[in-house]
Amino acid sequence: MEYKIIGDSCCDYTKEMKQDPAYCIIPLTLEIGDYTVIDDDHFDQIDFLKRVAASPVGPKTACPSPEAYKDAIEASDASEVYIVTLSEHLSGSYQSACVGLQMYEEDCPDETKKKVHVFGSDSASAGQCNICLRIKELKEQGLDFEHVVKEIDDMIYRMQTYFVLENLDTLRKNGRLSAVKSLLVSALNIKPVMGAIHGVIIQKDRQRGMNRALKKMVEIAVAEAGGPEKTRDLRVVITHVNCPERAEFVKEELMRTAPFRDIVITDAMGVATVYACDGGIVIAL
Repeated sequence: MEYKIIGDSCCDYTKEMKQDPAYCIIPLTLEIGDYTVIDDDHFDQIDFLKRVAASPVGPKTACPSPEAYKDAIEASDASEVYIVTLSEHLSGSYQSACVGLQMYEEDCPDETKKKVHVFGSDSASAGQCNICLRIKELKEQGLDFEHVVKEIDDMIYRMQTYFVLENLDTLRKNGRLSAVKSLLVSALNIKPVMGAIHGVIIQKDRQRGMNRALKKMVEIAVAEAGGPEKTRDLRVVITHVNCPERAEFVKEELMRTAPFRDIVITDAMGVATVYACDGGIVIAL
């Protein structure tokens, strides 16, 4: 194969992508207290969510080792390798991948060395998935390594990521939200609409009720993309955590609001399940 796309396990590949040999996953490790599980194809989302709900401490993630990335590069039979990781503001996965690449380049003879690039996504979940899909499209169009890297760098700079969470328990348990604020938000059914600027999470809005928050998220996303006249060439990826009906609702809202080239729905793997929690929705375009 000419190319390989390697994502950490927050890429949230679709079922079709998981079966495609062009893609592979480097898993993170998930932790709830003393319980540890690898975020691979055997990840059981329902069991994990039950454990999270029952635990007084919040779940955490541990990034892959540099050796895991180095081994994946070496194991690939492709001449070009593209690695897509979580935002460096959210995880050490990007830095680990960069160190793994450096180890590979130091050990590999020049005559057999592959072309490898690590993309820090400035995003997560749906954003990473969107990037991986685009890399394959560009390679199928015949673009060479250098042009793919430039196109994807430009995409990462332009791409916007948004999310709405059903609950804030993980943030509370991990000390990122006070118990009083968490209780107040839950009691009033307030759902913050969150976004990211170059990988740094910010609040965009807040609405009472999930459906209103999801509609506001779509409204903000379309407006910040330049309005319906600018969205026609964009792909939207929607990642959901155990709520396919909610993902379909968001897809319908997107289609009602603006035209898009494609809308893809995918289920969260473990890392996105940790951070987006049961019922969470993430979109990237």
